[in-house]
Amino acid sequence: MQPLAFRRMKICASATLDSNIYVSALEFMGIGQRFIGMARAGLLRIDTSDAILDETFGVLRDRFGWDGYRLRFGRQELARLANVVSPREVINVTTDPDDNRILECSVEAGSDYIVSHDNHLLKLRSFAGIAIITPELFLEKAIRW
Repeated sequence: MQPLAFRRMKICASATLDSNIYVSALEFMGIGQRFIGMARAGLLRIDTSDAILDETFGVLRDRFGWDGYRLRFGRQELARLANVVSPREVINVTTDPDDNRILECSVEAGSDYIVSHDNHLLKLRSFAGIAIITPELFLEKAIRW
């Protein structure tokens, strides 16, 4: 059960996280862990899609040697924690198909933010009214909520 202080708080924002944020959280216990914690506390709605989860867990398998159990359990936990959408619109704005999947998810979910360290996405600055920012900038903004 969550502490009483957390139960009184409402979701303040929604964000589509790039796979690099999930890898940071799950493999390195990096800045991405803060987003997972905010979602668990009910302060952030994380929006994702099967395509983003596929990319994330493909990287964890291929680059970091995650075994089948870890992959399945990790994916289940993220899917349970997140708002998983099935984008209906195909977007082809960047040269990287994985980046386009991030944009598709954020539009379908109506995310407030796209959070990424990917320079191709960050150069866009925004897409369909959705701000594209680094995790550091997002957390800076979150302090003011």
